[in-house]
Amino acid sequence: MNSAPVEKLRIVFMGTPEFAVGILDTIVKNNFEVVGVITAADKPAGRGQKIKYSAVKEYALEYNLRLLQPTNLKDATFLEELKSLNANLQVVVAFRMLPEIVWRMPKYGTFNLHASLLPNYRGAAPINWAIINGETKTGVTTFFIDDKIDTGEMILCREIQIGSNENAGQLHDRLMHLGCDTVIETLRIIEKGNITTQKQTDSPEIKTAYKLNKDNCKIDFEKSGEEIYNLIRGLSPYPSAWCYIKDGNDEWNVKMYEASLELISHELSVGTIITTKKEMKIAVKNGFLHILNLQFPGKKRMNTSELLNGIAFSVEAKAL
Repeated sequence: MNSAPVEKLRIVFMGTPEFAVGILDTIVKNNFEVVGVITAADKPAGRGQKIKYSAVKEYALEYNLRLLQPTNLKDATFLEELKSLNANLQVVVAFRMLPEIVWRMPKYGTFNLHASLLPNYRGAAPINWAIINGETKTGVTTFFIDDKIDTGEMILCREIQIGSNENAGQLHDRLMHLGCDTVIETLRIIEKGNITTQKQTDSPEIKTAYKLNKDNCKIDFEKSGEEIYNLIRGLSPYPSAWCYIKDGNDEWNVKMYEASLELISHELSVGTIITTKKEMKIAVKNGFLHILNLQFPGKKRMNTSELLNGIAFSVEAKAL
């Protein structure tokens, strides 16, 4: 997509989680005109099922931005409201798939910020899967939206190294800062009218950022220590890796948030748990996983030493 110098940008921003808030805040504080904010509808959450606002809604209310919360993006009333905002550009960060009638609406198109180096890690959880798969680098990409998920023509890609012990929460925050800079850089390019885009090239080697669920968050102790370690840090602090711990007649569903890996030969069966008064380690194929922070059902998240103050495991204890 190329264009001549453009009129003043009038932006509609679409997003929902905390990641999107950082980007929206940067757009506002760089004095771009945000004429509307679209975010998810309110929904009940937690045990009390109290209505919870999205992080983006909280921000929009605080800064008195025009807010729309459609449940159906093809609804005629919503489309009329969106059109009435008279935006000439839409910016999307961690929202949902848009119908063509929405993404084609503004004069200068609709671009998305995605937290990966496209075409790799298209999908719902790019930050998590980059760590789970043991990548050493990732980044962010801005691209113009088309009729598929994360496949549109790329505007900018910016790369970042992944620390060998970094977890998803830490990488999330660094990518948000990188994303802020990249979105502003993209807006400046569009503003000047000198856009050059690059088509994405598909290949069988492309990795996908599948939606996270209970099955793909479960620890498989038949995998290598490195794979298990990467799963734990790739799912920390949310939604967290988990496993069963069985000791005699007791069995718990346990969330694992932090661990370290010791590579060493041993003859124990995988899953064997060894504890002292302050430490817990689990035998894996090529060493031991030292569990540093975890959560038992009905208890708060805690360091392992805190847990071991109140619970003792037998020599039969096993992680499954």
